[in-house]
Amino acid sequence: MSADGLRGTAAYDAVAQEYAAGSETAPYNALYERPAVIELLGDVRGKRVLDVGCGSGPLSQWLTKNGASVVGFDVSPAMVRIAEERRLPDASFRVADFAEPLAFLPDAAFDVAVGSLVMHYLRDWVGPLRELKRVLVPGGTLVLSTHHPAQDIDLSVTGNYFGVELLDDRWDVGGKVFDVHFWRRPLAAMFSAFDQAGFTVEILHEPMPVEACRTRFPEAWDELTTKPAFVFFRLTTSTNGGCAPARR
Repeated sequence: MSADGLRGTAAYDAVAQEYAAGSETAPYNALYERPAVIELLGDVRGKRVLDVGCGSGPLSQWLTKNGASVVGFDVSPAMVRIAEERRLPDASFRVADFAEPLAFLPDAAFDVAVGSLVMHYLRDWVGPLRELKRVLVPGGTLVLSTHHPAQDIDLSVTGNYFGVELLDDRWDVGGKVFDVHFWRRPLAAMFSAFDQAGFTVEILHEPMPVEACRTRFPEAWDELTTKPAFVFFRLTTSTNGGCAPARR
């Protein structure tokens, strides 16, 4: 297992139950990140979808409810167990490290791949992205969300926006405090990785939280409507290059 995978496993195994419960209702997940990913996914009925870094399976649940068949994987065994306990129809889950080759998946097996808040745990993006291109059909879709580089600069020791660096943070999840480590990189490095892996960016999205956040979590609303926490991409397996206008 890669060093990135080991860090992710230790962090999320320690708070799996608390994190899974919180992500169902927490404003940053339920009212901001997940709705934005779902918007970019669009109609998934009849699609074969790979849920990359599936965690406890909330996105897989939405996918199967809306007519997709799903294969999900995550580096955390505890998270995979929770996903399996959902007993989702037409979905299977397994433990796997996204930083390593996805040898258990055949070529051109999926119409869509989605990686919800997983890319920032990887130092190298190009290799994993090439694996996703391999398992997607020609013209397949990839939807990603990751930490916004402008947000994470506050945690940077160097203060260098243009650097690629490992950051350390401390999260309080359900009353448990745990250390988490992730990689920050500039937008230019993200686009370079997409290009090297053979993806075309269709949409770069910096969304607002859904309206329910305003009354239920006013502090989160104020934060997320003035400073982006995450950045979202819709890509296709094309080598023509280019990016659609940014969306708000």
